[in-house]
Amino acid sequence: MTRSRRWNGWGDPTTQTTLPPTALALLERAVGPAVTPADASLDMVVMSIPPSRLEGVTVGCPWTTDPEVRLRHARGQSLPDWIALRSGRVPAAPDAVAFPGSGGQVRELLDRAGRDGWTLLPFGGGTSVVGGVTVEPSDRPVVSVDLTNLRGLIRSPDSESGLVTLGAGTMGPDVEAELVRHGLTLGHFPQSFEWSTLGGWVATRSAGQESLGAGRIERLFAGGRIETPAGPLVMPPFPASAAGPDLRELVLGSEGRVGIITEVTVRAVPPVARSIVRGYSLPDQERALELGRTLARAGLPLRFVRISTSAETTTTLAQVRDDRRRALLVRYLRWRRHGTDACFVLVGIGGPESIVRATEGEVARLVSRQGGIGVPGLGAAWRRERFRAAYLRNALWDAGYATDTLETAAPWSDVPELVDELDGALRDGLAADGERVLAFSHLSHLYPSGSGIYTTYLYRIAADPDLSLERWRRLKMAASEAIVRHGATISHQHGVGRDHAPFLAHEKGTLGMEALTALIDRFDPDGVMARGILLTDMGDR
Repeated sequence: MTRSRRWNGWGDPTTQTTLPPTALALLERAVGPAVTPADASLDMVVMSIPPSRLEGVTVGCPWTTDPEVRLRHARGQSLPDWIALRSGRVPAAPDAVAFPGSGGQVRELLDRAGRDGWTLLPFGGGTSVVGGVTVEPSDRPVVSVDLTNLRGLIRSPDSESGLVTLGAGTMGPDVEAELVRHGLTLGHFPQSFEWSTLGGWVATRSAGQESLGAGRIERLFAGGRIETPAGPLVMPPFPASAAGPDLRELVLGSEGRVGIITEVTVRAVPPVARSIVRGYSLPDQERALELGRTLARAGLPLRFVRISTSAETTTTLAQVRDDRRRALLVRYLRWRRHGTDACFVLVGIGGPESIVRATEGEVARLVSRQGGIGVPGLGAAWRRERFRAAYLRNALWDAGYATDTLETAAPWSDVPELVDELDGALRDGLAADGERVLAFSHLSHLYPSGSGIYTTYLYRIAADPDLSLERWRRLKMAASEAIVRHGATISHQHGVGRDHAPFLAHEKGTLGMEALTALIDRFDPDGVMARGILLTDMGDR
């Protein structure tokens, strides 16, 4: 299935959303009134795209140097990408876009790039929020390799093992559609699910919204094939192996640096008999985090747990479009003595009917022990909006507000302090400019030893796009430095891309970075693949 994607924002261009008046009022109080920016038109930006250095070149697969197609493959979904596209200041675009339809055509592209000195940049759904598909100016021709023709079922499900092989360019909805026909599911649902690809999930070590139950992509990724400049790497789908280091780990999180993933074998399973989402309110953040730690270590069949801070809970309430429903909800919370410090918690449960009922009862008991209460309709509302929420980025921009997210993970002992420090660093990050920032967090992926932390922040778009970008850099630096100080990971689920690359060495150490560099050199001795992604020191060689 091929769908049209908005060229300068998120998702389907025909899907529109607006901010409820209460949400806009909250933003104006917290950040200040904003002005709708004047966006550049598609025609204007296309005219600014520099001529291709590969005009007239032909290869053995569909290929184009059309300026609009090149523009649509020049950027992803990071805030710097949006600022560039919306302002019309796109300093570079790929010289060509290739659409290989087979592993053999990928192989030919790799060989040609090595001979002619091109850089290849894999492009799946274009949903990277960390600069993972961003094209920077280069002295070498850059070819964006669009993988969406490598889609669909390659090997039908093994009825006994559940192993299924699909093309790496298969979009999330198509992955599930193929599996549903065989009575199976992967259960991997990142927020980008509707627009991201199976190969992209592997390349970035994706974590789906229900990964507490289904597992992160590394648990679901059984094997497959990657074409590297040094040759093909085939990874058999063993259930487990003690035969040395697992070669899949060389591919997971590689972000295009070692080659182009062409086939992915996954471990599919029958869908759970029943799946529910229940919503709760906890009196304060301390008890909400303690509930999360308890649930993560309880051994219950949970699909996910999401814990909002009080600041995020306030913004959630402001986004309820029905005034009467919002007023009733606030009145109910106050009646139960849950005030401005209250924190919403969502819990997903899945399994056989009897186990779901028993688990729901045990969750309710643990919630009550922390002073929590049920919130009718909260879980159903999240389920309805789980993929539509990303469209709010478009509405926020139209209202004059830039928004970005960042995420990390840390041990439970560090989580409370890191949450507060991240929110504080972002809120104060533009004080020198007299600008305010709204920042709030939630815990979205829980583990027995710790949790992922997902932080959202918003600030006013400046009249000068360069100033908006410079403010983003300062906020990103402040938050990243806080993460590094706590020894937390620089990326829990979004990958590294260009934006996180400067901080990777803090996590991997000197020897670790040398090992990664040596690994990439072995697979890509001529520096063909995704230069500047993942490792900063690889960009100019």
